[in-house]
Amino acid sequence: MHLAAIISKPQKPELRTILPDLIAWLARRGYNSIVDPDSAHYIDASDPIDREEMPEQNPDLVIVLGGDGTLLSAARAFAKTTVPILSVNLGSLGFLTEIPLAELYTTLEAWCENCAGIELRSMMRIELFRNGQLYQKWDALNDAVVAKGAIARMANFIVALDNQFVASFRADGVIVSTPTGSTAYNLAAAGPIVMPSVDAMMVTPICPHLLTIRPIVVPGESTISVHLEGVPSQTFLTVDGQEAVEIHRGDSISCCKSEYSVRLLRLRPNGLFNVLRSKLKWG
Repeated sequence: MHLAAIISKPQKPELRTILPDLIAWLARRGYNSIVDPDSAHYIDASDPIDREEMPEQNPDLVIVLGGDGTLLSAARAFAKTTVPILSVNLGSLGFLTEIPLAELYTTLEAWCENCAGIELRSMMRIELFRNGQLYQKWDALNDAVVAKGAIARMANFIVALDNQFVASFRADGVIVSTPTGSTAYNLAAAGPIVMPSVDAMMVTPICPHLLTIRPIVVPGESTISVHLEGVPSQTFLTVDGQEAVEIHRGDSISCCKSEYSVRLLRLRPNGLFNVLRSKLKWG
């Protein structure tokens, strides 16, 4: 028997109908299913498995039912595996969850018949150094953001590229993003849209107090360092908009290309432009 892992978004009542039908469909095609606690809530399953522990079960496929945030969480959980992820959008069209619910079973049929494509998305390794030592690290699909919390006050940022000084400026924050993350916070901060296949990273200041500072696109093999001169209170490093840690005086953040990639199951290529035309009204 094959194995499918199912990860769901909370507070989606329609999943009470979708999940039983999906699990039954998979069973008819020789797949057992494991579910995360959010999925278990909809079907009253008594044996859910935490997302972080699902890779230990060696599933053949991960099915994400929700939106971009649910996919980002699943991507980090399966970062160190080669398991493909089928992401299905249950709400307004997402930049990452390109497959609508109406195409769920069509895409699964293509997967079962070895006709679906796999799209590789590069991840970024983020390391936080404190007192000269590695304090915490993450593999992110979208971005790392260093910014203030509740109090609207700018900070002084120093950015370096491969240990070479780039710029020093005051701003509300700094975004370091992958090509996949270029359509997330980076886009809202007037950063460039970069095709996912491009080997690059972006550095985008958030509301800089310097009119001449602009977003920078750097080679994918670069190492980007961000340091704060005098850390104001409530300054945070946020990873993929979901995991956050408060920055202390003397901390530094290093971002580089991760050794891991996310494998997204696709029925057809060029989905990004379909999404951009829909969400950004490109015609």
